[in-house]
Amino acid sequence: MTSKAPVQPPELGDLRKEIDRIDEAMHGLLMERGEIIDRLIAVKKSQETGSAFRPMREADMMRRLVKRHKGILPLDTVESIWRVIISTFTYVQSPFSVHADLSAGDALMRDSARFHFGFTVPFIPHMGAAGVVEAVSTSKGDLGLVPAIAVAGTGAWWSALEFDAAPKIIARLPFVERADHPAALPVFVISRVAADAMATEAEVWSIRVSGWGAGPAQALQAKADFIAVPDRAFDGAALLVTVPKDTSMDAIGEILVNAGATVRSTALVGSHATRYTVAANKS
Repeated sequence: MTSKAPVQPPELGDLRKEIDRIDEAMHGLLMERGEIIDRLIAVKKSQETGSAFRPMREADMMRRLVKRHKGILPLDTVESIWRVIISTFTYVQSPFSVHADLSAGDALMRDSARFHFGFTVPFIPHMGAAGVVEAVSTSKGDLGLVPAIAVAGTGAWWSALEFDAAPKIIARLPFVERADHPAALPVFVISRVAADAMATEAEVWSIRVSGWGAGPAQALQAKADFIAVPDRAFDGAALLVTVPKDTSMDAIGEILVNAGATVRSTALVGSHATRYTVAANKS
C-alpha cells in the first residue's frame, strides 16, 4: 500500500503574494467606488439639497455589515474602516464640517467624531451644545454632534430645533451599539437632510411639563429614553424624549399625565434609526 505524500504547508512568500493581490483588488474597488461617486455628484447637483449625509441609508449599511461579518477581523476594525469609507465619500460629494460639543469630555467626543467621520472631515470643537446648534443652523450642510445624555450645567439646547427652518436631530451614534464599543458615547447628530433621507424609526420630541418629579420621571423611564433639565416655571422641566417606534407621542403624554405631570407644549425636533445592539466582541 502506497502512503500519501504529506501535504506541504504553503510558502510564506506565496501567502504574502495573496495578501498583495487582495490589497490591490481592494484599492481597485475603492477607486471604482470613487468613479461611481463622481457620477453621483452630477446627479445630486440637480436633484438634492442640504447635507449629503443619509442617516437611514447609513444605518442600514452598518446593520448589514454586522449581520454578514465573521472571522478573525474584529468588528471594531471593520466598522471603523467602513465608517471612514462612507464618511470620506460623503465629504467628497459635498464638503462639510463636524461641529462637536465637548461638554461630556473632550476625549470621548473626539473618539466618536474620528471613529464615525475619520480625519478628512474637518472637526470643529465647541464647549456647549448651543454653539453647535448655532453653527449648524448657519451652515449649508454641516453636521453637529451633541451628547445624547444629560450633561451637568447644560440647558434645553434642543428648544432651538423646534422651529420649522431649524436643523433637526437626524441620527444617533453609534449606529451599532455594544458594551465594548471603542466610541461608545451616545451622540445625537444634528443637521438638515432631505425628508426622504431621514430615518424615522424613532421620533425625538421636545416636551415641556409642569409638576415634574420622581413619579413622572420613573414612569417615563420605563417607556422611553429622555433627557430632563429644570424649567423654573411651574416646578417644571424641559424634556428631550426619544419615542420608540412601538409607541406614540400621545402615549407618552398619557404616561406623564397619569404620573401627575401636566404637558405644556410638545414639538417634534427630529428622528433617527432604532438603536441596533449586538453582543460585545462579535467576530
